[in-house]
Amino acid sequence: MGAERPEPPLSVSIVIKTLNEEKRIAATVEHALAALGGIQGEVIVADSGSSDRTVAIASGYPVLVVQIAPPALPSCGIGPQLGFQHARFDHICLLDGDMLLDDGFLAAALAFLAENPEVAGVTGHIEEMLVSSLEYARRVQRQGPEARTGSIDRMNGGGLYRRSAIEQVGHFSDRNLHGHEEFDLGIRLRSAGWRLHRLDRRFVQHFGHTLNSYLLLVRRWKNKYLQGVGELLRASWRRPYFFQLLRELPELKLWGMVYLWWAFSIALLLWLPDRTLALGLVLALLAGIVGLMSLRKGGLGMGLYTVAAWFFHAAALPLGFLRPRRAPAAPIESRILHQPEGAASGEAPQPQVFTKASS
Repeated sequence: MGAERPEPPLSVSIVIKTLNEEKRIAATVEHALAALGGIQGEVIVADSGSSDRTVAIASGYPVLVVQIAPPALPSCGIGPQLGFQHARFDHICLLDGDMLLDDGFLAAALAFLAENPEVAGVTGHIEEMLVSSLEYARRVQRQGPEARTGSIDRMNGGGLYRRSAIEQVGHFSDRNLHGHEEFDLGIRLRSAGWRLHRLDRRFVQHFGHTLNSYLLLVRRWKNKYLQGVGELLRASWRRPYFFQLLRELPELKLWGMVYLWWAFSIALLLWLPDRTLALGLVLALLAGIVGLMSLRKGGLGMGLYTVAAWFFHAAALPLGFLRPRRAPAAPIESRILHQPEGAASGEAPQPQVFTKASS
């Protein structure tokens, strides 16, 4: 018997998607570089058109910095796909520009993927560091998809993906989606026979928005983030997994109930002869639902915000569904703003194994 062939080195492209992340990007990049200690890899900052110092700060590190260019427009889905477009290695680790990658996660995730060839992606827990905003407090309180361990349907917030699985399903992230891009990727992978898994360990620390919760809702309305569910429905229309998506998105049932609530309230206002009575019934119904949610959520503030969020999301869904689409696998219009040393000459960067000292 001949000598055993050595195993190929494990390799990771860490993609950090950014849009105006100057406050956190330095720490995010530093933690990403440190996490590559002993692992062949690269860090790619995929910027969606920041107007602050995000790009300038990131360019001070040995990372590739790429940015969308017209006619490309910012969206939650465009950053990951832009990073994937430039990634060179066998595994893709996706982060936001306000996350700190946990030291040791990559080694644990790579080992899990090696032992489980049917798994396309693996993630861990997201520790929310700023929960003063009602939005992030609500997310922690409801024990959503981010808290479940074992087999999962999506990897909200990112994680480590197997490149071969991504290539099988055509594209990493749909540039048309302003939200729910992780669910879109998850259902495409699962419909192709792959699995996703969450380890019972920390993946990242997340420093979310500190903006007032209601101002955050308005901001997400303006930047079209709230249209994500409608856009996801449009992206999945006539796909083999469309009805599976309808079953798996609990938001759809909730927004459906909101539509019925609105229709009932409008019917009262239009058909009851006594307009004062009609208005009183509509307000009483609103107060009752807010009161019920306040009891469930532990306070009037959280109850009010929950109902307000329902209204914003439900109103945005049809707008997202009707938005025109571009081919999700088409190349993202972009430009390279900074390359690691040795790549500026036009030669392909040589594979690099990062050490703690070089991070």
